[in-house]
Parts: sequence; structure tokens; C-alpha cells
Amino acid sequence: MFRSTSSTPLRATVIGAGVAGLTTALALAERGVAVEVVDRNVGLGPGSCSWHAGGMLAPWCEMATSEPIVGRLGATSLAWWRERFPGVVAKGTLVVAPARDLAELDRFARRTQHYEWLDEADLASLEPDLAGRFRKGLFFPDEGHLDPRRALAALVERLTALGAAIRFDTELEPEAARGDLVFDCRGLSGRTDMPALRGVRGEMALIRAHSFSLTRPVRLLHPRLPVYLVPRGDGVFMLGATMLESESKGPVSVRSMLDLLGAAFAVHPALGEAEIIEFGADLRPALPDNLPSVERAGRIIRVNGLFRHGFLLAPAIAQIAAGAALDPHLDTELAHANSA
Repeated sequence: MFRSTSSTPLRATVIGAGVAGLTTALALAERGVAVEVVDRNVGLGPGSCSWHAGGMLAPWCEMATSEPIVGRLGATSLAWWRERFPGVVAKGTLVVAPARDLAELDRFARRTQHYEWLDEADLASLEPDLAGRFRKGLFFPDEGHLDPRRALAALVERLTALGAAIRFDTELEPEAARGDLVFDCRGLSGRTDMPALRGVRGEMALIRAHSFSLTRPVRLLHPRLPVYLVPRGDGVFMLGATMLESESKGPVSVRSMLDLLGAAFAVHPALGEAEIIEFGADLRPALPDNLPSVERAGRIIRVNGLFRHGFLLAPAIAQIAAGAALDPHLDTELAHANSA
């Protein structure tokens, strides 16, 4: 266990101000650790892959395509967000499929839980603007969503209120950091110390629709390109789901945007008249098993590999990371000592 050598509290440096870094810093600050967060970007913004996230807190939906631990930890994180961020919209998630792909809906249901089957009338009652569009769907009433950009700002505000220092425009290697503990939450930039990391490219669009509304995220299942549409308020929707095994961090491709916008049109033709506000792309840090990892090497704890589950898993992983440093008896399949 790490302890301060005097009456002063433990001091920790967290490198990285994405959702992993900020939730880790908050987990430490709430335990009485004196925390400083440093980040190489000039501030919160598109320099972090968290900026381009969907913000879906959907542990049971994610169970359909992920390991069971994603659902378990995601449920813990969902409760964490609800307690600390009033911007969480707790209206569930809707999963639908075109009539020709209803088999995809059945397969999805077999791999998950905590859902209700809806028929066409149920769907119209839940989301009136989808009336007549889909024959049936799955409703996950216990899930939620948030606006990632507002959530990041709220985390910074909460950390500041707890006395944490946050320094942007600062490049720092873990070995050079001060303090009793160092938490490396740099994402793909931490690959020098975690060579198994790879980048998984994700692309998104923000659109504004004037004659269409949703109150909860809608996932459209498709054998080739499943997509999601997340309401952000004021007619704005985040459209995403591309997951490309590519290290390219260049601009969004025409093909990806045609696929995403075509999928939006498949949800409802009214979205064909929506305005495109923003395109974005970034690389999500992933390990070979697509699960996050907390590695402990002396005073350095590396938190990485959140893949496409950043906001869903970050609070739970942050608690594991804090425990990995403060509790020598921590027993979790995601935290382990690095003998290197």
C-alpha cells in the first residue's frame, strides 16, 4: 500500500484529461488524495478521443457484442454517472432493425438481458416520430445517455471544487512526474509503455433535424453497418458507429459519411433534410482482447484500453485504478502488477 511519509496527504499526478483520466482523478480526490491532472492539449476539445464519443450508458446493449464484464462494470458506471452528473438522461435505449433484418434483432436479444420486446404500436407510443417505421424492437429501460462534452466539463468543475489542479498544454512522461503516485491515462499516446495497444478508428457526425425528434438513443441493426443515433437536445443528434481497424487519424472519409448518413435516412427519411453540423474522427485505444487494463508498475499505474466503451466503463475502471494503488489486496481481473 502507498502511504505518505508525513502527515500530508498522498499526492498523485494523472496524465491525460480524457474521460479515463478525469474519472481516475476524481476517484482519487474523493478518497482524499491530492491530485494534479496534466494534459498535452490546450484544453478540453477535439484533441481527445473522448470529445467524439457517443455518450451512451448502455451496459446491456453492449453485452450483445462484448464480454460479460463490460455489462457488469458498465452497470456500475451508469449508477456513478447518475449520482454525479445531473445531465444523464435516463430514458433507456431503443434497438430496431429493418424488416428484412429482423433476424439481427433476434440474435441481439439472445446475447443480452434487461430488455422488453416492443411491437409496432409500442414503438409508436415510445417514439412517435418512428411510427410505422419498424415492426418490432427491443427496449432497454434502465439505460441512459449523456452529452460527453458537457460531462467532461462537469468533471473538471467537480475536480476543481475538490482542490485538484489541472494543467493543460503540458507534455509529461510518467517517469518524470512528481508525486507518490502517477496514473498514465494517455490513451494511444501511452503505447510506448503498453506496446500491445492499437488504434481503432471511429467516425461520427453531428446533425440537426428540424422536423424529427427522439427522446432516447436508437440503435439500428444492420449486418454490415449497425449505427446509433443519440439525441443531444435542440434537434441535434450524434450519429456514429464506424469501427475501423486503422491507425489513420486523418479526416472522415466520404465512404464512411455516406454509410452513416444513409443509415440515418433508413431510420427516418426526414433525416435526409437534416443539417450537417460537424464531422469527427479519432483513434480509440484498444488491447488485443478489447477490454480495459489497469497495470501497476511501482508508483506508476497505467489505465488504458477502454476501446469504444470510454464513458460506459471509465468510472468503474477509475475505482479499480484507485484501488490498485491504495489497496494491496485488490483482486480484480483487470488490475495486475507489471513485473517489467
